[in-house]
Amino acid sequence: MILAVDVGNTQTVIGLFDDGRLVGHWRVSSDTSLTADEVMIKVDALLGVPGHAWSVVERAVIASVVPKLTDAWSEAARKATGRDPMVVGPGLKTGLPIRTDNPHEVGADRIANGVAALAVHPGPVLVVDFGTATTIDVIDASGAYLGGVIAPGVETSAEALFTKAARLSSVDLVDPGTVIGRNTKQSIQAGLLLGQAAMVDGLVRRTWVELGCETPVIGTGGLAQRMGVLCETISEVDPDLTLKGLMMVWELNR
Repeated sequence: MILAVDVGNTQTVIGLFDDGRLVGHWRVSSDTSLTADEVMIKVDALLGVPGHAWSVVERAVIASVVPKLTDAWSEAARKATGRDPMVVGPGLKTGLPIRTDNPHEVGADRIANGVAALAVHPGPVLVVDFGTATTIDVIDASGAYLGGVIAPGVETSAEALFTKAARLSSVDLVDPGTVIGRNTKQSIQAGLLLGQAAMVDGLVRRTWVELGCETPVIGTGGLAQRMGVLCETISEVDPDLTLKGLMMVWELNR
C-alpha cells in the first residue's frame, strides 16, 4: 500500500492507496512542532481505525508547502518503511508541462491537482482548491499548467476579521441562506461564504475570457463540499483530488 500525504499550511490530508484505489483518508492539523516520531505515532493511530498499521505501507509520496513538516514526514516515512519517500518537486515526471515564469515556485499540491484534473478532463480545465488560501489552477487545451490565482481562504479571512474587529465574534461557517443578513451573525456569514463564492465565480469567469472558452471547474480542498454548492461556476467537487494526483505522480515515477 502507498501512503499519500498532502501537507498544507493549516491541515494535512493523508490517503492510503491499495492498488491505486483510495481505501482510507484522514485530515489532521498541520502542527509544525511535530517530530518524526510523533508523526509515526499519529499515523499509526489513524491507520489502526480501519485495522491497518504502518507495516502495510510500502512507500510514501509527499506534497508539502511547509518545509519543517516535509522533513518530519519524510523522516517518519523513512523510519517506518525503510525506504525514502517520494517528495513531489523538481525532477519528477508529472506529464504536466509548467508554463509559468518560474516553474519551481509552483506548489506541489497545485501540480498534483493539475495532474488529477487532466485524468478526468483532457483540458482546458480549472481547479479551485479551498484551503488556507483559495487557489485557482489553470490547465490549457494542450494539457499545460499556465498558472492561476492565490487568494485568502474562507477560514483565513474569518480569522483576520475576528482578530481586527473588536466587536465581531466568530461564527459558524455555514450558508446563511441570504445575502441580506438580518443580524450580525448572518451578515458575517454572508460576507465570508457568499463573498468567497462571488469572488471565485468572478475570477473563474475572467479566466474563461482570457482562455477564450468556458471549461469544467473542479472544486477540492477542506471546504470544497461546503463552498461548491455556493459557487455557480464549479461543475464538480472532489475533496480527494490532490491525493489522487499524488498517486498518479507516484505511478509515473516509481
